[in-house]
Amino acid sequence: MQKDFGRHILFSGYAKLPTGITAMELYRVVGLVILVDMETETILEADCTLATGVARKHVSKTLTGQSLKGGAEPLVKLIDQVYQGSAKKAIITAIRISYDKYRSFKEGTFPTMVD
Repeated sequence: MQKDFGRHILFSGYAKLPTGITAMELYRVVGLVILVDMETETILEADCTLATGVARKHVSKTLTGQSLKGGAEPLVKLIDQVYQGSAKKAIITAIRISYDKYRSFKEGTFPTMVD
């Protein structure tokens, strides 16, 4: 099995959840993590911290395989169509934050923790 450590990069985004939903009681924020193939600019895997397995799996399946070449908005529109839960706004914000980190990394402007 070949390792693609330099090619597969993980990005995350977090956003505050609305009050009154189970995920808010558990996590306070939604975390969204995407693993991106930098060569193809495709999301290989996605995960998030929603309260139910069905919601986590649905968001993951929706985002996995999507291209980042067109920016964050195609992903936002897709989630807006297929996710009608109370955490939608937080998921969309987390997508935009994750995409901004991806774009910064790709442009070479992402801050590093090591010299």
